[in-house]
Amino acid sequence: MQHTQGTQDTQPITGLTRQQIAQLLASDIPDGSIVNLGIGMPTLVGDYLPPDKDILLHSENGILGMGPAASGEHVDPDLINASRQPITLLAGASITEHTISFAMMRGGHLDYAVLGAFQVSETGDLANWKTDAADAIPAVGGAMDLAVGAKQVLVTMEHRGRDGTPKVLRQCTYPLTGKGVVTRIYTDLAVIDVTPEGLKVHAMTAGVSAAYLRSVTDAPLNFPETPRVIVLDAAGAPRYA
Repeated sequence: MQHTQGTQDTQPITGLTRQQIAQLLASDIPDGSIVNLGIGMPTLVGDYLPPDKDILLHSENGILGMGPAASGEHVDPDLINASRQPITLLAGASITEHTISFAMMRGGHLDYAVLGAFQVSETGDLANWKTDAADAIPAVGGAMDLAVGAKQVLVTMEHRGRDGTPKVLRQCTYPLTGKGVVTRIYTDLAVIDVTPEGLKVHAMTAGVSAAYLRSVTDAPLNFPETPRVIVLDAAGAPRYA
């Protein structure tokens, strides 16, 4: 786990690691889905897909049927994902050039796009290609195509920035990648659904209270009567209790 944060009246809170966020999201993807994994944390999802599910992974650089990350003698420098990391192929995988790959993305053929984010608004606006930092290098890549082309957009990110500022906001302050496109947000502290009635907390990491989550979130949050709790098993894998 990471991001230990103290509160005035509770023990320090330890959030999920990047790997645990990816693992939790992977467990939520339905059998038979076609999924694109974006750059950064989303690429980790491919390493945690349940073996009993038939999930087809797409990479915007032209791979359909992407397998887990490659290592050792299985590394092929010509076979990489969108994050330029060596990967494997599943039996029956196909490789295309960019026009075909982007046609898949833009044409509504992807069930899910898993993207990283700098900010997400309460209405599902996504900002993930440019910040206001002086040394920031804008890099939208295929994110805009994925944001509007996929049937659902799942976001992975830390709940707060390195300076402690909230990343789930009433309104994004960075340039938007897509407006009203995000379906669900996975952070180190919670899983939050974007609904027509606003942001609804699906689950919270063990040790996180509703009051604390509200204090580190700029946008209003709606809570079910009994929110689900994200706990870790003996091997450190997250699951819903």
